[in-house]
Amino acid sequence: MIPFLDLKAINNQYQQELKDACARVIDSGWYIMGNELKTFEQDFAAYCGSKHAIGVANGLDALILTLRAWKEMGKLQDGDEVIVPANTYIASVLAISENNLTPVLVEPDPNTFNLTAETIKNSITDKTKVILPVHLYGQISPMQEIMELAGQYNLLVLEDCAQAHGASIDGKKAGTWGHAGAFSFYPGKNLGALGDAGAVTTDCAELKETLDALRNYGSHEKYKNKYKGVNSRLDEIQAAMLSVKLKHLDEEIVARQNIAQAYLKGIKNPLVTLPTVINNEGHVWHLFVIKTNYREDLVKYLSDNGIQTLIHYPTPPHKQDAYAEYVEQQYPLTETIHEQVMSLPMGPVLDLASVDKIIEAVNAFDIK
Repeated sequence: MIPFLDLKAINNQYQQELKDACARVIDSGWYIMGNELKTFEQDFAAYCGSKHAIGVANGLDALILTLRAWKEMGKLQDGDEVIVPANTYIASVLAISENNLTPVLVEPDPNTFNLTAETIKNSITDKTKVILPVHLYGQISPMQEIMELAGQYNLLVLEDCAQAHGASIDGKKAGTWGHAGAFSFYPGKNLGALGDAGAVTTDCAELKETLDALRNYGSHEKYKNKYKGVNSRLDEIQAAMLSVKLKHLDEEIVARQNIAQAYLKGIKNPLVTLPTVINNEGHVWHLFVIKTNYREDLVKYLSDNGIQTLIHYPTPPHKQDAYAEYVEQQYPLTETIHEQVMSLPMGPVLDLASVDKIIEAVNAFDIK
């Protein structure tokens, strides 16, 4: 079986470096909020091109705590509206409601599945305070036009970069366009830890200082608590693992791009719609997502031919029990996307022979 993503093989490439980094942490005797975290924060900020990176426990916390920090800074208050794509993973929406803010679900661009200024502008009201674009599948949203729109209405922009480590437009990376960027380092991400981890990037010193406290029980100084904070700290071992893998991220992105180009050139089946690429050079291909009206049949066919696929995502947020209040709202494009999309194997260690087999199998698929 060709796996969808072979995490063991990915990490085996750097096995000795990872073990050395882990040993370094063990031998240091310092396991929380130490030099490994500081080093990774500095290096990740430099990689992205931001002034600050703040490590947190996971990607959801990166979103939650950024919105929470803006509330503490007086920029948001309960009930304010946050525009978010209706077709995103539920974490983007959970971060909004967790802060007693109001998610405003917006249909995405029908080609890229990302928000655009055109899809956003009709949903802006006098209660709108934040735009939360999600850079789905590794392709950054059209951030220049989104930032221009945000500037017109004096809105904050929080980029959800969980699938877009290293993605860029004209050399400017995801996480540096908005007022803040939230990253997940879940093991399956392009930059993946060996456990849960996340970070926020920003150029705002006040936001950085507020997040520093919020992630650590609301405290800048031990036993002095300015906020009702949480425990959401990126630990030393995960920071050390990420420092190793950050050094190899660009070469892994190139490997993903080569696989994507092979898929784009090789797959010719008219029953399959290939992804729309707006920004070829800056797309980092976290996922290679195709559309088909025959998803169940194609998934089974590929599985029968030794190819594992996944569905990102089968059920949109407004159809989840957690958001039952949205169930009567209509998002036809989003619902169609969630009914038709499926993801082909993608990863930096996927060999060309396997890629050729996948292309051949997809092209041979037919409905009798």
